[in-house]
Amino acid sequence: MGDLVLAVDCSTTAAKAVVWNLEGRAVSMGRSGFTHSAPHPGWGEQDPVDWWTATVEAIGKACRQIDVARLAALSITHQRETFVCLDEAGHALRPAMLWLDTRATAEVEDFGSDAVHRTTGKPPNTATSWYKLLWLRAHEPRILDSTARVADVHSYLVNRLTGEWATSWGSVDPLGVLDLERFALDDGLIAESGLSAVHFPTVHAPGTVLGKLHRDVADLLGITPGLPVVAGLGDGQAAGLGVGITRPGEAYLNLGTGIVSGTFSAEYRTDRTFRTMTGGVPGTYLLETFFGGGTYNVTWFNERFSGIGPKPFGLDLSPEQILEAAAADLPAGSEGLLALPYLTGVLTPYWDSNARGVLFGLSPRHGKAHIYRAILEGLALEQRLSTFGAEDVLGARTAHFRLMGGGTHSPLWCQIVSDVLERPVEIAREAEATCLGAGMLAAAGVGLFDSIEDAAATMSGGGRGYAPDPAQSARYAALFEVYRDLYPSLRDQFARLKDVMNELR
Repeated sequence: MGDLVLAVDCSTTAAKAVVWNLEGRAVSMGRSGFTHSAPHPGWGEQDPVDWWTATVEAIGKACRQIDVARLAALSITHQRETFVCLDEAGHALRPAMLWLDTRATAEVEDFGSDAVHRTTGKPPNTATSWYKLLWLRAHEPRILDSTARVADVHSYLVNRLTGEWATSWGSVDPLGVLDLERFALDDGLIAESGLSAVHFPTVHAPGTVLGKLHRDVADLLGITPGLPVVAGLGDGQAAGLGVGITRPGEAYLNLGTGIVSGTFSAEYRTDRTFRTMTGGVPGTYLLETFFGGGTYNVTWFNERFSGIGPKPFGLDLSPEQILEAAAADLPAGSEGLLALPYLTGVLTPYWDSNARGVLFGLSPRHGKAHIYRAILEGLALEQRLSTFGAEDVLGARTAHFRLMGGGTHSPLWCQIVSDVLERPVEIAREAEATCLGAGMLAAAGVGLFDSIEDAAATMSGGGRGYAPDPAQSARYAALFEVYRDLYPSLRDQFARLKDVMNELR
């Protein structure tokens, strides 16, 4: 058997393929990008053929750099909630509907309930695919009447690789049609859309061998026919596994475009302060907090307002580095400026797509550095709101967090996060943690490790750490008492503003 594994991450914007050794080190990598469209405001669509084309190209780039005979298995991680309706031949009947598509607001209001939440682990929200299936039933019934398969990204790629219609329960879970206590499709929820379980792929535990690579596909990819294809996970769960979150008391925090935190749980729990996802270790769960405006807020401010172009003053520095240096000299609290980072609405704990960003406390003394720091602090304070709220429900406290994502390149932000959360944080050793999680499943699935836990323990690791400063933590605790009341005070105003703008169009 080979001593390398291949992991594919098919995200919203690109497919990335990484070859890993059994110490969790990247041996080679390939990437191929693609786009998505928004035919109407709030919509998000994609051609699923792009998933396959980009995956083929990414695998080709990664595998040209290695001896492919050393590959032992392949596994997939992917953008969650995204799905496509296919005909009998596997062709898309319409573009795939993406996780970021918010068109099903009426369906959330009409069909979202405590009972659905208890079954699926997902508080009613537009990201969950079940509501979009109900939207299709109401607005494009002919599509569902003609549908032979509803495919998540994972099952679509597995089918192209092996010919099998199979997926991981960690991949179909985000669609909102899985009974999370039974790890099985829920016939009642599926029937609400006029479909049945036969329209969905068969569901298996992460780490299960789903099939083997077809010869013609292997020839296309330039790798060995018969390579085992192992059930993977959605990208959030794979990231948690990739940084070694496999035991109670452990949590990860992804400082990416959206900010996602996942706390390990051996028991099934539900609450509106988090969404419950199946974990990387079969039979376990991740309790996730999530808000979409992470580094997106930072990029938005830099591009729209900073006025700092590339290589300012002829220096080999990014605009973010210039702003960070200036913001680091300011005190905690940005001299009385708070930022509510809801540019794209808010999920946990409020689940309000009407919410929008706010700068609170602006005065003549505030400049670009103040706003930049306030955004970093606002994101950390929002995470405190989610983390503390979830811990109150669970009755347990996370001892430390393992950080990943683009935000970890900012030492200032990492220190602010530690100070605001009042606990140590550690940067994950491997930046490609999502892909590494899929690599762990591939390795464990073909017996290169005794268990998924063993694979995670061996292939993951930590890097530099940050400890909370008690004095700074005390300042942020006082500021949080103001921050936590901002959204509740504005909730009705956000809804009124949306209504007014709809009338003015």
